[in-house]
This record gives sequence, structure tokens and C-alpha cells, in this order.
Amino acid sequence: MDATVPTCTLDRRVCEQARLTRDARFDGLFFTAVVSTGIYCRPVCPAPAPQPRNVRYYDSAAAAAAAGFRPCLRCRPEAAPGSPLHRAKSELVAGALRLIEQGALDEGSLPALAARVGVGERHLRRMFADELGASPLDVAATRRLLFAKQLLDETALPVARIAEASGYASLRRFNAAFVAAWGKPPRTLRRTRSAAPAPAGAIPDSPFPIPGSISLRLPYRAPYDFSHLLEFYARRAIPGVEIVDVHGYRRSIVIDGEPGWFAVAPIAGDDALALRVQHPRSHALGPLVARVRCMFDVDADPRAVAATFRRSALLRPLMRRWPGQRVPGAWDGFELAVRAVLGQQVSVAAARTLAARVAANYGTPYPDGAAVGLSALFPTPAQLAEAPLETQGITRARAATIRGLAQGVLDGRLAFRAGQPLAQFEADLVALPGIGPWTAHYIALRALAQPDAFPAADLILRRAAGQGRTLTTRELETLSEAWRPWRAYAVMLLWRSA
Repeated sequence: MDATVPTCTLDRRVCEQARLTRDARFDGLFFTAVVSTGIYCRPVCPAPAPQPRNVRYYDSAAAAAAAGFRPCLRCRPEAAPGSPLHRAKSELVAGALRLIEQGALDEGSLPALAARVGVGERHLRRMFADELGASPLDVAATRRLLFAKQLLDETALPVARIAEASGYASLRRFNAAFVAAWGKPPRTLRRTRSAAPAPAGAIPDSPFPIPGSISLRLPYRAPYDFSHLLEFYARRAIPGVEIVDVHGYRRSIVIDGEPGWFAVAPIAGDDALALRVQHPRSHALGPLVARVRCMFDVDADPRAVAATFRRSALLRPLMRRWPGQRVPGAWDGFELAVRAVLGQQVSVAAARTLAARVAANYGTPYPDGAAVGLSALFPTPAQLAEAPLETQGITRARAATIRGLAQGVLDGRLAFRAGQPLAQFEADLVALPGIGPWTAHYIALRALAQPDAFPAADLILRRAAGQGRTLTTRELETLSEAWRPWRAYAVMLLWRSA
């Protein structure tokens, strides 16, 4: 075990005060490791406070684990809000973390991950060490272990399915990792936990108790404006594919060629969302949860965004008016790109009508979703590559653009994957006919979870930022430099203000 004092991006005095007062605002922003016990905890851990001389602070659970500390059974580090993403200082590391959270290192290699983000393996290791205090393999191992622990605590899935869902190559490796981390095999730990009372914030009974579906908590850092996200999705929901109602949000999905669905709703009295999932493939569960977390922006750090926006006379009052602003993501990048093209120069309602026609006429029926009110799967690139979209009231130019998008995905010239640099993604999109910088940045903002995506040419943004006059695109770009790396959140606030 490494007993040296690590470098923590937060001031040690701040960490000490947060630990001693169990300040929930810092939950997930750092982890406390205790040399005398060999355990790392959340700053809100209810265990008696250790002596300061025995305490070490780490920016992430992965860094604490890499230093040889074991996760606490009492405060459950797997239940902390956020992810290592909030510690990434560079677009490259953030992109690599997105890929890791989607399972890139469960079966793939580190050299392959480095190649996907466009650097060498040694350089990627060095950047992870500098920014996170842990290697990519350490981050992946901690993610697998903590996700498995969450599944063990919050679901009734068999242990073998938990191992598969968490990304372990075999049950033997899963059991070995669990014993190394917690000193007990998973079955023993589950029996111990099942005898204890339900923890605070337990997921309530779902309005959709469908056999085979499971529920998980998605913790977030307050404030969180979930109602605004629902309003945003409700105005754009495609009938049959998505539903927004009193129960929250739900939609049909396809992973690995297999259909399924998920539903998201708030949990009363808890800083967490309830996620209910049904999908036949266990190994799809980890990537599915990662994509939903991204879609609902649950890993955002409102404190970091607020610290930047407080310095802006334009954004400061908007941030105070709408605390907890999140960027509404998208389940599928290709689907969002199609919808963005359909929405060019028309109202939100008109774009939704066109998207509904596309889904109804070219998508795949989904009879198994009838129990939760879902009846269709959005069309794939193969289904739209040669579709006569003009027959659905779509202009010839936009129909050609959508077919070009579909063919670009099929040819491998275009990908909506996490981890790619924003500039390269924009260049790939703009190379297609009918796609301009505004559309490219809008897609990046919502589909790639790029926190600094900024469609500066947007007329509404330029009017809102001008406060009485319309800024030029260059003027808005210059003004927005002070809002980096959170310009996507500024976009949402300015759109709301308009």
C-alpha cells in the first residue's frame, strides 16, 4: 500500500473540513483513504473519523484503488455521484474515459484504446497518471468492480450474470477480484447485505414491474433540474419510440442487434434517478447504463460549472435563475443527426412530426414494448440509406443529406462514438452535403456529450448573448472563450433565456 500523500486537486484543508463535517456537496469529488485500515471511503462515510495523520486524499476511486486501498462496505463508494470524467483536464482523457465507461477495456486492449483516441499507449498512460492519478487499466478495473458491487446490492441478478454484465471475462476472475477488494466472495457479501435493512434512498417500486427488468440508482450532484430535461424531451419525443409522462422518460433501444427499453424517473427524497432496464443481453448492461448516465448528464459537476459562470455578468443571473442546468443528451448519435437535419429551419413541432413519420415508415415494429407503451425502434442507417424520404414530406435536399449520413456511417467515414476530438468530428460531418458547423456542433453537444461544443452561428444564441443587439459569430466566439470548458451549459442557459 502506498502511504505517501498523493497529489489531490482539491486543497487538503478543504478536504479535511468536508470529511470532518461529512459535507455531501463534496461526495464523489474526492475519496478518503485511511492508512491504518487500508480502506478508502466517501467523504460522507458515517464511520468514526480517523486521525488526520492516517488520512490520504485521492481524486478518484481508481486512484485510491491503484494505491492499494480497498473500498468501504459501509459508505459504498460505488454509490457516489459522478465519475472520473469530472477530473479530466483534456479532451483526450475525457474521450478515453467515455470509451472505458462503455466497456472499451473489458475485451479490448490498451493499445487499441490509445489508437481510438489518436495517441500512443505510453502517452495515454502518462496523461492518465497526470490527470487522474491512475492508469487506464486501473480506471477500468475499478469501474468493473464498483459496478458489480452496485448490481449485487441493488438487483437480484444471479452472480454469473453480474460478472458478465460488469465486463469480467469469467466467473473465476470476477470472484477473485471481489475477494481481493472486499475480503469476501460475492455470494457471501450478498447474503450479508440482504440481512441488513434497505438503505436510505432505495429505489421505489416501479410502475412497470415487467418480468426480467432490473432497477438501478443513478446518483447525481445536486442541484439537478430534471423537470427541464423532461420538458425538453417531451417537446421532441417520437411517438412509439419515446414517451414522457407522469412516470418520467422511457424509450425503445437496440444494443448488439437486440431490442429492449429503459425508463428513467426521479427518486423522491434522494439525489438520484431510478433507471429501469430490460434487455436480453447481460453484457450490454454496463454500456447501456453508461449511455443513459451520459444522456441524462448525471455525472456533471454543478460546482465546477458555477465557478466558471459566476465570473460572467451574462451567465451569472441565468445560473441563479435555473440552478442544476444539465445538457440533454441523446441515446443514439445517428438518430440525433437525422433529427437535427429534419429540424433545420423548421419548428420543433414540425421536426417532431417528420421524425415520427420516418420512424413509423422505416423503423422496425417493437411488439415486446407494448407493455410499457412503446411500439417502434428508430430506423438504422441501413434502413435509411436508400429510403425515399421525399414521400414523407421531407424536402429533396434534406432527404439527400439523411441518406448521406446513413451511407457515411455504413462506409465507416462517419462515427458517433465517444472519444473522438470535437474538431475532427466537426470536419467529418461538415464534409457531407447539407451539414454545416451549426448542425455539427449541435450534434456534438447532445450526442457526444461534448461539454465545450458551441454552435456560435446560432441566431438565437447571438441575440440572447447580445442583450439588445445581435452579436456576430466571431463576437460570440470571443465572448465564449471565458466559458470554456463548459460552453455547452452556457448554450442551454442562453436558449432558455430566449
